[in-house]
Amino acid sequence: MRASDADRDRVADILREALAEGRLTPEEHAERIEAVYDAKTEGELAPLVRDLPGAYDGAGASGPGAYPMPVAGRPVPGTIPAEADENLVAVFSGSVRKGRWRVGRRTHAYAIFGSVEIDLSEAVFEYPQVVIKAVSVFGSVEVRVPENISLRGSGGGVLGNFEVDTLDSTEPDAPVVYIEGISVLGNIEAKPKRGKLVRNLQRKSHGKGFGRHLGH
Repeated sequence: MRASDADRDRVADILREALAEGRLTPEEHAERIEAVYDAKTEGELAPLVRDLPGAYDGAGASGPGAYPMPVAGRPVPGTIPAEADENLVAVFSGSVRKGRWRVGRRTHAYAIFGSVEIDLSEAVFEYPQVVIKAVSVFGSVEVRVPENISLRGSGGGVLGNFEVDTLDSTEPDAPVVYIEGISVLGNIEAKPKRGKLVRNLQRKSHGKGFGRHLGH
């Protein structure tokens, strides 16, 4: 059976938890994450987490521990379509997403001895909620957002830094960006970019519901 983005997402979540719990070394985690995003079938994914709690069974499901318990005010895992996912992976390298681009509902950022930069200051928001799931191992993930959106964070660091500047927009129609992540001897931070604002928050585009425009 061909693997879906949702399957890869579940396996990546299990690996992230295993790294945070000390079940995998940073080197093992980096190797397995690369294999996750190279996998074409469910059969290739299952061995990557077979020795871990909550192991993926190769049939589009996973055992207990694959997802954290839902928290009030945050999106529930599984409610975000997998087809909207975007993966930014930097292994001994750099990856940058910036400029005028359409933000999907969920983005995965993995910085393994590398750096990932996600700049939303000129992006077009088409969804009310955006989730960025970040893992940094001896690397850096930096997120910059417009000043007038809402920004939330949930995560931590293992001899590393996890820092999210919470923002509460006064605009009822402003998008909400959630940062979820773990930093191991690395850095994850999300902050507003001074002078950048989402414009025309009340303007709805046909079909998508948002289609926001930004400017200074």
